[in-house]
Amino acid sequence: MKRILPLLLTLVMAQPLGAHPHVFIDTGLTLAFGLEGRLQRVKVIWIYDAFYSLLITQDMDLDQDGDGLLNPDEKAELTGFDMQWVEGFNGDLVITQEGQELALSGPQDVTATFVEGQIVTTHWRDVTQDTAGSGTYEVTPYDASYYTAYEVTLPVEILGADQCRSRIAMPDITADLDALRQELFALDRQTQPEDAGLPNIGAKFADKVVVTCASS
Repeated sequence: MKRILPLLLTLVMAQPLGAHPHVFIDTGLTLAFGLEGRLQRVKVIWIYDAFYSLLITQDMDLDQDGDGLLNPDEKAELTGFDMQWVEGFNGDLVITQEGQELALSGPQDVTATFVEGQIVTTHWRDVTQDTAGSGTYEVTPYDASYYTAYEVTLPVEILGADQCRSRIAMPDITADLDALRQELFALDRQTQPEDAGLPNIGAKFADKVVVTCASS
């Protein structure tokens, strides 16, 4: 994830040599369909791992009394810390419909909270290219570089489309994929996966939400 570079460098130094990934995020999704049965918006929930959350709050001088609670000013300061996306960044989310990638807006209606030592953020994104309103959608949260690992452990909700059902397709960790993971973990911290001939490695280990919608 292309955010807060100085802090990420600190995080890298705190991890074992060659460790991948460095940030772990529990993910949830809400898919909102419109009156014509077309996917209109997607809500993304991220719960950051406790270690990364600690680094963020320390770097931003939040929760200085250590009670695990943020006052209104601190909460306002935290909100949007992970939404400063560089141009071309896809928000670590890809949605396809019948194999065709859909265009998504930037983040909207952003929130952030701090719960039991973990940062929880949410944002919405508009879907701008859904034309069919039926068929199969695949929603995949992942970082291509696998610096950040996303796992869909939170609920997946579907709003406004009783004809749609979702399931989570876990990555099939075959012997070949496990060997690839060991190769990835063996990289030193100066080597990027793409430099080692491992482009888009995150997609191979990503959870995928498959949404099937019957024709209305």
